[in-house]
Amino acid sequence: MPIQDTTIVMRRCIGSTRFGVEAHEAPENEFPAQPSQKDGLGRMCHTHWRHYTNALRRASVARKAAEALARKAPEASEPDAAPGAPAHEHTLGASLVGEGEPIESGAPRRVRRPKAQAEPEADAA
Repeated sequence: MPIQDTTIVMRRCIGSTRFGVEAHEAPENEFPAQPSQKDGLGRMCHTHWRHYTNALRRASVARKAAEALARKAPEASEPDAAPGAPAHEHTLGASLVGEGEPIESGAPRRVRRPKAQAEPEADAA
């Protein structure tokens, strides 16, 4: 009876340091099919690929939640002005212009005049 070759071909799972997946050797049959790769196999074993994709999803959900929270309450992160405080901040520029005066002058706003109505022409018949 011929003896079958039972050599197990090992392959390197690249892992992911970002998500705590260590690189290791694993049997070739534990790698998913990946047609876009030259050899047709993925770079991570099934177990670590699932761990990696789940970690990517959790990171994405956490990032989106943090962005939503940041968009929702930007006013809460700004310090409140003391009651009776001026509307402007005292800055070096403000102290150079004048003590306690705003940097910008209170120039009068331009007012748009209403358009003149075109008068109907009188018939000269």
